[in-house]
Amino acid sequence: MTGTTSYARATESVRLVDHLVAELARAGVTHVFGVGGANIEDLYDAVHRCGTVRGVVAKHEFSAVTMADGYARATRRLGVVAATSGGGAMNLVPGLAEAHASRVPVLALVGQPPTAEEGLGAFQDSSGKAGSFDAREVFAPLSRFCARVADADSLQELLPRAVAAAQAHPRGPAVLLLPKDVQQAQLRVTGRGAAPAPCVPGRAAPAARPDGTALATVSDALRTAGRVLVIAGEELAAADARTELAELARRLGAWVAVTPDAKDVFDNRDPRFAGVAGVMGHANVEECLRRADVCLLVGTRLPLMARGGLDRALATTDVLCLGTEPPFVAGTTLGGDLREALRAVTGRLPPRPRPCPPHAGPLPAPAPTPPPQAGGRSTPYVQALAAVEAALPPDAHVFVDAGNAGASAVHLLPAPRHGRFVVAVGMGGMGYTFGAGIGAALATGRRTYVLAGDGAFFMHGMEVHTAVEHAAPVTFVIFNNNAHAMCALREEFFQGGVRNDDLFARTDLAAGVAAAFPSLDATGAGDAAQLRTALLRGNASGGPAFVAVDCDPREIPPFLPFRSVTDHIEKANDTESKESSDERGVVRVG
Repeated sequence: MTGTTSYARATESVRLVDHLVAELARAGVTHVFGVGGANIEDLYDAVHRCGTVRGVVAKHEFSAVTMADGYARATRRLGVVAATSGGGAMNLVPGLAEAHASRVPVLALVGQPPTAEEGLGAFQDSSGKAGSFDAREVFAPLSRFCARVADADSLQELLPRAVAAAQAHPRGPAVLLLPKDVQQAQLRVTGRGAAPAPCVPGRAAPAARPDGTALATVSDALRTAGRVLVIAGEELAAADARTELAELARRLGAWVAVTPDAKDVFDNRDPRFAGVAGVMGHANVEECLRRADVCLLVGTRLPLMARGGLDRALATTDVLCLGTEPPFVAGTTLGGDLREALRAVTGRLPPRPRPCPPHAGPLPAPAPTPPPQAGGRSTPYVQALAAVEAALPPDAHVFVDAGNAGASAVHLLPAPRHGRFVVAVGMGGMGYTFGAGIGAALATGRRTYVLAGDGAFFMHGMEVHTAVEHAAPVTFVIFNNNAHAMCALREEFFQGGVRNDDLFARTDLAAGVAAAFPSLDATGAGDAAQLRTALLRGNASGGPAFVAVDCDPREIPPFLPFRSVTDHIEKANDTESKESSDERGVVRVG
């Protein structure tokens, strides 16, 4: 009798979705983001019954993916998103594409019609049968692993494979397609009495150890090099290797630049900090690269957004790389686990630190150029971002969206000392930050700033509702120039004139949001001082805040394609100023 009782406790029959959610909880997942629907409702029911995993319903599946993405970037844990079949599933695609391009571990659980209805005209059928398209063919190219769970027992194999693939190197999304009847199916699992190992591994297996020959080559080159410029990327944040990077830079006496999506991996106030590399970056990085004997890439493949303006200097500089993937430029690569590679290289350098040569630093550098006659009550980006810097808590997270506001923030705003500074340059999708900021805030409980333009707000800004519903500590800062301004500037400078379709009638975003959400602190800031006051008030609150500040669409951001235009304007202004001074009898010096 005792043995029979023990066996009954050791095994039990549960719904597949209950087992799935329990396994995610055991692996440390705290939130599941998504949008419900008939073919995923059983999973949401399991989340509700679980009690330890919080379900967060977004307004749109794209934002649900970005919530999982922001959750993963802020915690270095697996982000999980759930969506129903049909249009809900298809809305996941751009968000998963961003996670794939930016190497973010996300697990997508996608509902499907019941298996008995596949190929028989089922609503939202994507089985690939009888003329329907195959969801696996949609998700496979933008995931590290994609599988249809055909029956309950196969989950025991497919779930750990999906999670391991998402967290392996290179990281990225994994997708499990879950037919409704499979979600409801009973699964025989080992109960508490036997204390089984989790189906989902809590951590991914580490990358391969650094190769000895490559380690010797890289270490010898760095030991004998004169000036060294390090360009550090997002993989450093994913590997939590900031301390190792700082020690390597100290030993080398190196300048350190960062890619646009990794501004937080090195202290922006350190004397070694050279600035941001690439199209939104600082001219000082190119100057340091020209002076360097060796350029060491750490945790970045140096894609075009990080490489723009540097190709000529890179062609005449020896390039070394530490990272799990080879760079887009020629050089010697030391692969394997990034933290271990950093420690191994540092261990082969002389213990006495080298002095860091002087450099100009990230500023002065090209800043956003105000239009010749900025009208109305617009606030220049330089002033607005200075107000953000003054109010930003040192442990806050910052999520920066695309466009003029994003380029200016990457260029001008120092990263917080103890928080993330995230720019989604994998796909560069507008509106990414609204979901991502909410995901990071809910995951960590820390104040999170979302910096976005009005174009991004109109795409996915109604996720403000999600922040209000969940009392997320997110401050939404909207730089409203009433335009798709970067598009308008490109039209003006490169296509012969601005088309009116990228310029909008003025919208009072703060008033609209305040009317929609009476409990939300929503402010229209007329200048930088009002912006700072509103931000400090938001910091003091426990929940979300919303601030809109008007900007001018003609203000030219610090973006590489506009640099020649900026130089032309500055020369014209200098000439005009000199002529004016000469007319007044004033002698200009220098």
